[in-house]
Amino acid sequence: MRLTAVVLSLCLSVTGMAMSFIEHPSDALRVNNRPILSERLFTSEAVEKQIEEVVSQLTNARLAWMFVNCYPNTLDTTVYYTEAGDDGLPDTFVITGDIHAMWLRDSGAQVFPYVRLAAADPHLKLMLAGVILRQLRCINIDPYANAFNLVPMPDGDWQSDLTDMRPELHERKWEVDSLCYVLRLAYEYWRQTGDDSIFGDLWLEAVGRIVATFRDQQRKAGKGAYRFERRTTRQLDTMSNDGWGAPVKPVGLIASAFRPSDDATTFLFLVPSNFMAVTQLRHAAEMLTSINGQQGRELADECRALADEVESALRQYAIYQHPKYGPIYAYEVDGFGNQLLMDDANVPSLLAMGYLGDVPLDDPIYQNTRRFVWSEDNPYFFRGRAGEGIGGPHIGHDMPWPMSIMMRAFTSTDDAEIRRCLEMLMTTDAGTGFMHESFHKDDATNFTRKWFAWQNTLFGELIIKLINDGKLALLNDIVIP
Repeated sequence: MRLTAVVLSLCLSVTGMAMSFIEHPSDALRVNNRPILSERLFTSEAVEKQIEEVVSQLTNARLAWMFVNCYPNTLDTTVYYTEAGDDGLPDTFVITGDIHAMWLRDSGAQVFPYVRLAAADPHLKLMLAGVILRQLRCINIDPYANAFNLVPMPDGDWQSDLTDMRPELHERKWEVDSLCYVLRLAYEYWRQTGDDSIFGDLWLEAVGRIVATFRDQQRKAGKGAYRFERRTTRQLDTMSNDGWGAPVKPVGLIASAFRPSDDATTFLFLVPSNFMAVTQLRHAAEMLTSINGQQGRELADECRALADEVESALRQYAIYQHPKYGPIYAYEVDGFGNQLLMDDANVPSLLAMGYLGDVPLDDPIYQNTRRFVWSEDNPYFFRGRAGEGIGGPHIGHDMPWPMSIMMRAFTSTDDAEIRRCLEMLMTTDAGTGFMHESFHKDDATNFTRKWFAWQNTLFGELIIKLINDGKLALLNDIVIP
């Protein structure tokens, strides 16, 4: 059966299942909230073995329960895989959870924690190859789009947007990080498995489009090819100036019309996304040089040259001399000297640059920035009775995201700080055993998105990292009243 038929037949049942098992958590922590085996969309022996290994080490019953619920959530509920698609190659469509579309960013992040297990599980390896191939095909349809439909939908939600929409697209918000996430997943897959068989003509075409799109959005020859407007009451769901956004000075940075939150940028040079572009362009260059012969080496040279140019511009334009914190990274800049000082929870963010490997954890400017964003000097940092963290305008005031708490833990070397992050993650799930998009700072039962697979799998990734970092005793010592 082709992937399209599988998804169409299962989407409604999975949606109902996901809502049900989240709304009615078990009273006994030993009973997990995963769908029953026959209703799981994808199973991996390596992932199940990883779950068993982690649970065998965790004496913290609540944490073990949450890990079992969260870590496999992407596989259990969002992965639609067929071993041989229309072109005979693996094909995997990954929905976000309660939105049945495939975001390049979310899908790449959702499956990323499983890649390290792929070499030991051929079935998992094929599924991941299918994600990468699907992402490459999406880029070759439209590199400016952030989210795609499984099948063309001429009457989809956003087909009336004033941009170059087409039925294959769920949404066409141009976000630099969307293309970066595809390169990140491809590089990690290649590094972990050594498999270069899927990086042929489709890969070369997609990387060529990525470089061309980044070059276009440096806006050196005018406003570029992309514009976007939407009829909406939400200010950050559309672009100003007839869809072109705020003016920028062409200084070598790449303009991003929208943030990872899918909110419009204020100043189009989004700093965390430009840092991510530098890292992932260099990863792509490494792959192209090793895999793709002369054509690959030429494209690799373009990737490295663009990365060097963006990195140089970041050093010149992305740093702000803060009177309280010293030099910090701004969130957005425009090349004219204007800088926006804030952080948003969605990744890439300023806080997450250490997690993504875009800056060293011990970089003094990053450490200053880290202190700034986790303080009330960041306008989107919220602290209350239930917890604290970074949110953003996508949800609004007083709604921190668990993702920001996880990023703080990922980038911390302080046991007390890590413990505090875990305590908040374990007490802001509203008793469901799952992560949510956001929660109210004073009342964690007031939350958004019951089924958000990325945050669930990310929580599992965090627990595994902490165990591997020798923090098992810390995890088991956390006591939640």
